[in-house]
Amino acid sequence: MSYAIVGFGKIGQALAHAFARKNIDVTVASRRPPEELAPLARAIGPAVIAKSLEDALKADTIILAVPFGEHREVAKAQSSWKGKTVIDAMNALVSPEEMGGLLSSAFVAKSFSGAKLVKGFNHLPAATLATDPIVEGGHRVVFLSSDVEEAIAPVADLAKNLGFAPVKLGKLNEGGALMHARDRIWGPLIFQDLFRKEQ
Repeated sequence: MSYAIVGFGKIGQALAHAFARKNIDVTVASRRPPEELAPLARAIGPAVIAKSLEDALKADTIILAVPFGEHREVAKAQSSWKGKTVIDAMNALVSPEEMGGLLSSAFVAKSFSGAKLVKGFNHLPAATLATDPIVEGGHRVVFLSSDVEEAIAPVADLAKNLGFAPVKLGKLNEGGALMHARDRIWGPLIFQDLFRKEQ
């Protein structure tokens, strides 16, 4: 399984730290050329490799960490999203009207037709997401939600491999609604820094 983070701002870099900590290879890309990202990627760790957006999108699993309004441009960079898993780590600071009344991930899914979209890694601030998730005798929780049931298990496995404790919330319009930000109205689980003890 290959991974890419698209967007290399605070959230993208925080996620890159999580991959580097566990020595899991990940490609990073953004609007900037890869040679601009490369020094920062190298500083995070040898598992983090800066590439062009075109090359990054060859990964099996793509984590969207761009500002919400840019996701459509990312979607246009690939002619087909069939077979890809897209993890929506964005928060939408736009009005529900701008999204046709949809939850943000359901709106995003329309642009990534054919992809298996999973909402996840969006509820923690970047500074928290960048730190070791093994704390206080347990693992920091990440919430996952998808309308494609079989898509959640591999993302949950990734979260575990990164040291997090995944909590599956079901479909986007059910438990997933708890983790969606809309027009500066935060879902009840946004910014909840929760831990799960080892079983």
